[in-house]
Amino acid sequence: MQQDLKFDTLIIGSGAAGLTLALSLPEHFHIAVVSKGALSEGSTLYAQGGISAALDKTDSTESHVEDTLNAGAGLCLPAAVRYVVEHGPASIRWLISQGVKFTRENGSKPDGGYHLTREGGHSHRRVVHVDDVTGREIQTTLENAVRNRSNVTLLEQHIAVDLINTTKLGLAESHCCGAYLLNRHTQHVRTVGASHVILATGGANKVYLYTTNPDSSSGDGIAMAWRAGCRIANMEFMQFHPTCLFHPAAKSFLISEAVRGEGGKLLLPDGSRFMQRFDKRAELAPRDIVARAIDHEMKRLGSDHVLLDISHKPKDFIQEHFPMIYARCLHYGFDMAKGPIPVVPAAHYTCGGVMTDLHGRTDLPGLYAIGETAYTGLHGANRMASNSLLECIVMGSAAAQDIAENHGMARSASLKLPPWDESRVTNSDEEVVVSHNWSELRHFMWDYVGIVRTNKRLKRALSRADLLLHEIEEYYGNFRVTSDLIELRNLAQVAKLIICSAMQRKESRGLHYTLDYPEMDDRIAPQSTVLMPPNFAANHRPVDWNLAN
Repeated sequence: MQQDLKFDTLIIGSGAAGLTLALSLPEHFHIAVVSKGALSEGSTLYAQGGISAALDKTDSTESHVEDTLNAGAGLCLPAAVRYVVEHGPASIRWLISQGVKFTRENGSKPDGGYHLTREGGHSHRRVVHVDDVTGREIQTTLENAVRNRSNVTLLEQHIAVDLINTTKLGLAESHCCGAYLLNRHTQHVRTVGASHVILATGGANKVYLYTTNPDSSSGDGIAMAWRAGCRIANMEFMQFHPTCLFHPAAKSFLISEAVRGEGGKLLLPDGSRFMQRFDKRAELAPRDIVARAIDHEMKRLGSDHVLLDISHKPKDFIQEHFPMIYARCLHYGFDMAKGPIPVVPAAHYTCGGVMTDLHGRTDLPGLYAIGETAYTGLHGANRMASNSLLECIVMGSAAAQDIAENHGMARSASLKLPPWDESRVTNSDEEVVVSHNWSELRHFMWDYVGIVRTNKRLKRALSRADLLLHEIEEYYGNFRVTSDLIELRNLAQVAKLIICSAMQRKESRGLHYTLDYPEMDDRIAPQSTVLMPPNFAANHRPVDWNLAN
């Protein structure tokens, strides 16, 4: 058993949100940043499009707010939208100060303004980017900065097992005071204490068979927060990216929405356009509309893909704006400059999550959630393109400010935490159980809880989720934990949260579309879906956040 570790702040997750928080805290704080694999291996690294902010003189905060509210289909919290959008320009300036080199309008000329592109749902060009590798530039820049901070301890190759609550110590008042971490090299579980614990673990899109996300997106933070007694909101709204490269070896390689923003057209196999039949904005409609339109046409025609064509643009234009996408497509045998490429939707973004306020605080004192793990109210029923990285920076900074201001009130720094107990478990001799359940889970979620849903499909999914959860908990109680088992346990829990949220919504709204209730129910004010865990207790500190608009 490895020796206990203690920190002022324990950040579980190493993407844009977690690293922003680490860099925004005072340098006298003793900080730990936990990463499942290498520090860079998360969703931020793969983000292509950019960050939205009202930077152009023809644009405005009000327009950005209005576009976000429209995309959210009535479920955004206006205060949250305004807070994040108003902090957009300052967030861009902060990233530039850290060394992020956004693409300029006049190429490499230092006096050129930043090039802004337009994506679905936006009424203006307001997406600042680094060619088509924005996430990689942000991730590597922030990672380099964190590695140069002497007050930051990096715990790479560690995966969080569960949070530690003071109630586990026999104390009456609930407070998050640390977490158990599995060292993936040694296979030992470490007990790590902290005055403040932050969940920045990303989304849960690996719950689906096809996803644009890396393998780390297994809903760990959402599942751990639920088990710790925190409320979860709006999990029925899982965003499917409309355009991923359709190729057996591409592993759902994402084709940025900016391709459509720069004039790319969606075509049927016969070469005809179809998006204008579904929305007046055509290819620039919000992602949920585009994904459902593609899904509809594929099912109608019995096709396994549609086409995306930007070959009417000059080759130099394509290579300048999308160098990485162009090269990757060429690797798989598709020349974007000469003809259309095959695309298909895939799970992309978790719009719901752990319920927080605008400081990132959850229902459990001492526990914060930021980035894709959290539900702040920004995204509502559908995330507008390029608002996600913006939220990571804004909320990472907001949480850091709150933690710094309240650090003197922390109560858990001197607590003696119980070690991880594995005295009654053995090594598993049936790893096939984990791999089989993992495959079954992702298949039935794709088939029954995907882009288009029905009551019957959701009931089937719920019965299978309950059965899997029972099997997994029995397995978890008898064998030593492994990375795969931890992720499977979390994915199964998140799957049930998605299913239960979807079953509660008796309408189609935003990313949730059901054939049993194909229209929005506007008879009453739209309500967010809030799930309350069985152990939600009065001695928690419920976040002061009214989810009902």
